[in-house]
Amino acid sequence: MHVQYVCSKCGKLQPVTLRAPKCDCGGLWKLDFQPPAFDLDLVDKTQWNLFRYRAFMPLADDTWKSVTMGEGMTPIIDFDEDLMLKMDYFMPTLSFKDRGAAVLAAHCANIGVKSVVQDSSGNAGNSVAAYFGKIGIDCDIFVPEGTSPGKIDMIRAHGSQVHIVPGSRDHCADVCRAEVTKAGKYYANHVYNPFFYEGTKTYIYEVYEQLGRIPQHIFVPLGNGTLFLGVIFGLEHLLASGIIDKMPQIIAIQSERCAPFAAAKEKGYKEPAQVEVKPTLAEGIAIGKPMRGAEILKKIYAYDIEIVEIPEDWILPARAALAKKGIYCEHTTAGNYAAYQKYCQIHGKTPDSLITMCGAGLKSDH
Repeated sequence: MHVQYVCSKCGKLQPVTLRAPKCDCGGLWKLDFQPPAFDLDLVDKTQWNLFRYRAFMPLADDTWKSVTMGEGMTPIIDFDEDLMLKMDYFMPTLSFKDRGAAVLAAHCANIGVKSVVQDSSGNAGNSVAAYFGKIGIDCDIFVPEGTSPGKIDMIRAHGSQVHIVPGSRDHCADVCRAEVTKAGKYYANHVYNPFFYEGTKTYIYEVYEQLGRIPQHIFVPLGNGTLFLGVIFGLEHLLASGIIDKMPQIIAIQSERCAPFAAAKEKGYKEPAQVEVKPTLAEGIAIGKPMRGAEILKKIYAYDIEIVEIPEDWILPARAALAKKGIYCEHTTAGNYAAYQKYCQIHGKTPDSLITMCGAGLKSDH
């Protein structure tokens, strides 16, 4: 299997054994990797985890066997006649980030990484701490002040060092990256490292395998774009494989208090707009400076992706409405349902829709 890093800016190729978090020119890595055409016959149906799709992943060996904790394979349930929920908080660390962390951990173990650094608003930190802890790789996780104490407790429980950084989520990332440069540690970051998206793209493989089709409307939260890009990569693969004949309508979800992509699309910008990040309950997508912004905007324009902004005062009622039906999710996740409701208010009834329940409720009870 031939896999290389390719710089998203200058196109330079590098081996994936490289430890540098980005290219010398400043561009982030993408993967130069062509999976075989998607075929359900290539899915390993003996595996009840996302590595059942490893035929379509750039994995060098069987390290994944020591990594997996049964992540993925999350059910899709009918919420009402128009809306389905993919229960992605049914994961070992109670969030969808386990998809990417499992694949990234397998890659890091394969190339002999001994210690990593990562920044997170909580969920990715939990995932990296759990998966890297399981295989004995030391972790330092940087989180912004105000992160849920429950998430911090989880990270520590998995054996990682937690560094609480005053200020915004974006500032936390800057502090963490400075530490990467200073200490020379591996940056196991869900935004920078393209192996993470090889895990999140399995969201789409599962949807197709479970439903036998792709829904007409797919709503995806958009902060740094971890799930968003995974969804696009998965759909592009199905399209190239002739499994689907057109892209579904993808609706990206932003918070009205932090919507750099919505503002950019409105003005036709090629980079995310500069926005003031105001406090929001949807902390998981409150990213003012998304590092893969230009790449994400290219996809938004290429596939005519709509963007809906979550009204802040709709989040708690949406969370309550979900809980009344037995779905207890965190605030950012409730925002996905609020965004769906907002979209229906604007466009009318929107049948055959899918949203993700990406984080469990106990994670944001603080």
